[in-house]
Amino acid sequence: MNSFGKKFIITTFGESHGKALGCIVDGVPAGLKIDEEFIQSELDRRKPGKSKLETARKEDDKVEILSGTFEGVSTGTPIMMVIYNSNQKSRDYDNIKDLFRPGHADFTYYHKYGIRDYRGGGRSSARETAARVAGGAIAKLMLKTIGVEITSGLCEVDGIKSNSYDFEYAKTSKLYALDANLEKEQENAILEAKKRHDSVGGVVLTIAKGVPIGLGEPLYYKLDAILAEAMMGINASKAIEIGDGVASTHLKGSSNNDEITPNGFKSNHSGGILGGISNGDDIIVKTHFKPTPSIFQPQETITKDNQPTICELKGRHDPCVAIRGSIVCEAMMSLVLADMLLLNMGKKMEHITKIYS
Repeated sequence: MNSFGKKFIITTFGESHGKALGCIVDGVPAGLKIDEEFIQSELDRRKPGKSKLETARKEDDKVEILSGTFEGVSTGTPIMMVIYNSNQKSRDYDNIKDLFRPGHADFTYYHKYGIRDYRGGGRSSARETAARVAGGAIAKLMLKTIGVEITSGLCEVDGIKSNSYDFEYAKTSKLYALDANLEKEQENAILEAKKRHDSVGGVVLTIAKGVPIGLGEPLYYKLDAILAEAMMGINASKAIEIGDGVASTHLKGSSNNDEITPNGFKSNHSGGILGGISNGDDIIVKTHFKPTPSIFQPQETITKDNQPTICELKGRHDPCVAIRGSIVCEAMMSLVLADMLLLNMGKKMEHITKIYS
């Protein structure tokens, strides 16, 4: 499937080394101001080649809107956006066209489809996430109109866990670090792994503030379940935590319950979701990314003919995919919340009569 969402639907297309990639966003209400500079700024945050902590592949990632807007606002019809690839070096992959890279989707894609697009992984490449960020920017614009703000940052790199979370600082950090005191140590861990032709993993913390009560569909389209699906759909993500996540399994009920006062919840162990529905508190999600599988060390593998061989990669790759993954996490949370917002509009008769009576 290449589409995500029920009412606010994004469909992405394109490959890492193809002519272009992009998305179609359907379900955007008419009359939304489409800020193209904002959309481009989101893509600029995710684009490759900004520092030595990222892949050396440089792409401008300039987005072009082809449909769905008129005089700066949405028309209610599908919004199509395209991003042209300009810095492909497909020859870097010639030596692996007949073998499978360990840790990559090469093996499973080949056995599923019978076709081996070896140019940077084709459709399975994280390059595709640029299209998700473009679509997520549209969702962010819609969410901003009701005061919802989504931010993210790295709270862990190579096992180095942040002791504090400063989302404003993360916006200025090369690796979107949440803890200024540990940023240098985390950066050094990435660079040391890169020097050894290796890679490291990381954890992204994403928070949504100002989310209204009532988003989420019981029982089979719960907010936390769909957030988990969205984040697990990002390349290299391997685990998701909502609220306290795994830590909540170590607590007693008396400690884990968020007591309620007339002024709101006294704590937020739930991560802003109860029974699969938003409770008005901050939505808190941690996304765990594995080490980038593209490393420049010889590794055992097999060919398409099931013969043993050695994989020796060339090319340009991120030593820590979680850095740019932070921006993708924001986009996916935005897409989920925009979709849930539209789904929730028809849940009460008062909403319907307010419009049609």
